Amino acid sequence: MGREWLADAVMYEIYPQSFADSDGDGVGDLRGVIDKLDHIASLGIDVIWFNPCFASPFVDAGYDVSDYLTIAPRYGTNDDMAELVAKARQRGIRVVLDLVAGHTSIEHPWFQKELNADGPDPEGDRYIWSEQLPERTWTRQQPGTPAWVRSPGPRPGYYLKNFYDEQPALNFGWVSRGAAAQDTPDGLQGETDQPVDVQVARPRDDSWRDAIDAPGPRRNRQALKDIIGHWLGLGVAGFRVDMAFSLVKDEELTHGYAETVALWREIRQWLDSAYPDAVLIPEGAEPRVGGPLAFDADFFLVIHDAHASLFNNQYAGRLPFQAPREPFFDADGGGSTRPFLDAWAAAREEHPDRPIILATADHDFDRLRCGPRGPEQLGAALTFLFTWGNVPCLYYGDEIGMRYLPGLPNVEGSICDPGYNRAGCRTPMQWDDSPNAGFSTADAAKLYLPIDPDPDRPTVAAQQNDPASTLTLVRELIALRRATPALGTRASTRIVSEGYPLAYVRGDSHLVVVNPRREPATLAFDGVTPLWASGVEARPGELRVAGFGYGVFTLEA
Repeated sequence: MGREWLADAVMYEIYPQSFADSDGDGVGDLRGVIDKLDHIASLGIDVIWFNPCFASPFVDAGYDVSDYLTIAPRYGTNDDMAELVAKARQRGIRVVLDLVAGHTSIEHPWFQKELNADGPDPEGDRYIWSEQLPERTWTRQQPGTPAWVRSPGPRPGYYLKNFYDEQPALNFGWVSRGAAAQDTPDGLQGETDQPVDVQVARPRDDSWRDAIDAPGPRRNRQALKDIIGHWLGLGVAGFRVDMAFSLVKDEELTHGYAETVALWREIRQWLDSAYPDAVLIPEGAEPRVGGPLAFDADFFLVIHDAHASLFNNQYAGRLPFQAPREPFFDADGGGSTRPFLDAWAAAREEHPDRPIILATADHDFDRLRCGPRGPEQLGAALTFLFTWGNVPCLYYGDEIGMRYLPGLPNVEGSICDPGYNRAGCRTPMQWDDSPNAGFSTADAAKLYLPIDPDPDRPTVAAQQNDPASTLTLVRELIALRRATPALGTRASTRIVSEGYPLAYVRGDSHLVVVNPRREPATLAFDGVTPLWASGVEARPGELRVAGFGYGVFTLEA
């Protein structure tokens, strides 16, 4: 099938620390996931995306890798991953891993070797070092923190980081020496929405910058292929690449992005020959720099404006790069779909068949059920997310309506900005009403994060056979999507109403109507037959949609 399978996929994101603990140490593991594969399969999922599983000191929840070729011992072994991949395949489920391509942990042997040297590696540095603090540098850094970190070892000078101080940037070279600042490429929205600080003064000495074809960058390109090949050989189906466009550095950002895309095109050409079924998914959108695209989809991240304009109700905190607004999926009905629709149109303008992944939530901000958004509001949101024409990605626990929990401690770098705490969306999966909600047999004090203390917290067991539950709703939606090609990614989408209710025609054959507000709404429309609906009444010439109502209708010929 090549890589076409992604366009028809329904994904499921697993934060491995919090999904299922099989050995009672309070932290989720791969054996726990293997034990729960039947649950995942029962949803209709066909792709699992794992957040990083590799060896790490977990300063940033595994996004600081100390060994790319070894599963973190707390999760199990490489053999466990191979078994998980094989047993998932038996259920028709592929496995995609998170690949941290742009940086490592300071504990990685590559970094330790260079840190403890007295100068550049004769074979070419794998990291970016400068003996003097540069006057100007790459500026996609964590807000409010310096991009350069003073060397804590024998190596003199400073190293460039990618995110936290403990995540030194890998050296894939620099471009644009002396080039003037330019606008970012059309359609670019990379891994964050952070403002770009473009300076114009050149440093006196930029000899520390390696060209993209220097020995260090060449070593890292080959290592990247080796890592990818290792896991594809074990049976994984591809990678979601963290900070995918942070590789080649450039102060103005334009040329660096273009050269990074060229690097990924080189990897894509290799994959087409060696692993033609393997997919690459970026964090965010792939920059449009001209020529073929290297990745297989774009990702509308939860922290980006398009997704946030629909769902971010500010109860998980404030994203520093977004002005607060009322989300469209809110009971008061004061939001707008226009930011989302504009972003969708822009992403599809030159590539109308390009898959776009849209998630219920993810590990980096909030959950779909956040603050006052209750279970009764989830039906409209989930109906949209599974019928719009995107590749849906269901975040673990959203199938039962798990809550975002405020006020949690800073665990493994969950507070990366003082305005919000990612721990609230990373709490343990709630399986049943046994101790620790069935997540772990460990003492509650040893859990990775606390369980939702609400005695009425949702669980898989409680919703398993409840026809009115969120779990049943998700299963029905995914089954409906599978049985109705017009609801998938390949059919057209035509907006009928972009307000309340939101209504759109899929594939000229089906009408979808969702009303996220508590007040009822009316849509002037005729000639439909209910296929799957809740709170929608078809009358001559109109549809009356109750508060939080939703439905899918077949258009009469």
